[in-house]
Amino acid sequence: MTKNGIVGYGEGAPRFYVTGEKIQTAVKYIEKVLWPKISSMEYSDIKLGGDPIKALAQIKNSLPNRKTKGVIAWHSAIGAMELAIIDCLLKQQKKSLSDLLRPKRQSVIYSGVIGLGSIKDSEILAKKYKELGIKQIKIKIGNNDDRIRIEKIRNILGNTCSIRLDANGAYTIKKAIKALTILEQYNISCIEQPIKRSNYHDFKKVKDNISIPTMADESLVTIADAKNLIKHEACDYFNLRISKLGGISRTLEIAKMAELAGLKLQLGCLAGETAILSVASRFLAAYFNNAEFVEGSFGSFLLAEDISKKEIHFGRGGKAPLLKGYGLGIEIDDKILSKYSSKIIVLAKK
Repeated sequence: MTKNGIVGYGEGAPRFYVTGEKIQTAVKYIEKVLWPKISSMEYSDIKLGGDPIKALAQIKNSLPNRKTKGVIAWHSAIGAMELAIIDCLLKQQKKSLSDLLRPKRQSVIYSGVIGLGSIKDSEILAKKYKELGIKQIKIKIGNNDDRIRIEKIRNILGNTCSIRLDANGAYTIKKAIKALTILEQYNISCIEQPIKRSNYHDFKKVKDNISIPTMADESLVTIADAKNLIKHEACDYFNLRISKLGGISRTLEIAKMAELAGLKLQLGCLAGETAILSVASRFLAAYFNNAEFVEGSFGSFLLAEDISKKEIHFGRGGKAPLLKGYGLGIEIDDKILSKYSSKIIVLAKK
């Protein structure tokens, strides 16, 4: 909050299996490490109209990423704090995130997701997506019935719908190659994270032995991960998630690296994300040249209640507009935020 009462909102989505963070440890990191650092900062206005990476450098550099045993990076904590600062500063300047991230388009097309449910449930959901006019679908895989489920979903959606797969690291190298060689007959756009996070050599082994394009997700958390994956041509796509990568600035850096290397992008999400991360990702998706798939903005489709006063979920065909308000462009309902808060910590300058 600024001296004149302007409030900025941020959100992180800690996942231990992705960055090594838990909700409790991420909150503690914000309280004990990030807040003491930023509480003494005097941030300059965000310079608009130029390179957004340079414009966000002061904010990024003010948020330390301490090396901690068992933690790959404190990215959900850092990303949440960075978003809050950006939102606050842009509101103070009476500007939108779109003034920082100049959009290439005024709306974004979202994908649908089909989880690891039964064949029957998958068919029901596929039919709903078809009725909604969704043209891109991601299917979670890793069960023995994958081939049958995918075949039935493909038959429902037809050949014009893009289908991609996400294994969430379920396979070994050998099993990934075997399974994906069988599944390639269903015209699959790409396979996300076929094996667990490991070294880039293993990811490349899978890529070199299948015809389906590969996407790195859990294997892409840090700048060093991005450099290694690119250097060794270990994948075809990067899955970018603001919380996983540590905020908008780091996401921009990795996206720039990907574009220079000829890689395509997915703007991903995690189940449970609220409007804050959803709209931030939407602005990025509209800004990037090479964002082929966009996920998220499910809002109240998945949440009991979202925390924004107006719905931000996508509509027919997966289409969703950019928001026009200051900052992130959403108005947070503090009553709903308090309703679902398990713990509230008040931090203030000494």
